[in-house]
Formats: sequence, C-alpha cells, structure tokens
Amino acid sequence: MAGVLIGVALALVVAMATAVVLTRDPARQAIVLSGYGLVLGLLFLILQAPDVAMSQLAVGTVLVPLIVVLALHAARRHRDAARDASRENGTAPTGQDGEGRDGGREPGGREARR
Repeated sequence: MAGVLIGVALALVVAMATAVVLTRDPARQAIVLSGYGLVLGLLFLILQAPDVAMSQLAVGTVLVPLIVVLALHAARRHRDAARDASRENGTAPTGQDGEGRDGGREPGGREARR
C-alpha cells in the first residue's frame, strides 16, 4: 500500500513539475509553482519526513511564489514609471532593440542619423 501511495505522489510531482515548465505567463507560473511545492511537501510527508515537508511547505509553497509575484509587480511598476517618464519628456519608449516604437522614424532616430 505504501508503494502505491509513493508512486501516486511521484506521479503528481512529475505532473506538477511539467505544468510549471509549460506555463508561459509568469504570474500563473508562480501559482502553479506554489501547487508544485504543495505536492512536493505531500511527497515528503508520505516518505515520513515531516520536518522536510514543513520546510517545503513554508519555502516552496509560500515564500518562493511570493517573491516571484513581488518581483513581477516591482518590474511592472518600474516599466510603467519609465514609460510615464518618457511620455513626460516627450520621447518615445524604446523597444528591445533600442529604437522607438515607430521603428526609428522619429526626429533624432535612426532615419535622422543617416
């Protein structure tokens, strides 16, 4: 009976780990990561390691996803502040390649440098 329970818990861990990897949105990934931590804590409990299970529940289920969500919030707030500052200065926000959103056609952009 114990072997079946361990096998089911391991299958749940594999399924949740796969779900974490396949989730694209970082906010949703943090939620799935929390579920993965919960399932992993359950596996540790089944394997008769209650101290490791409690640590996993505290760190893997609560703390790490919370840090991820707070980091996402801070990054979005920083991005929004930079976008607002660029609007106030009259400059277009830059994309990943360093050009403005109009593809470098603004005054002083790539077209003006040619």
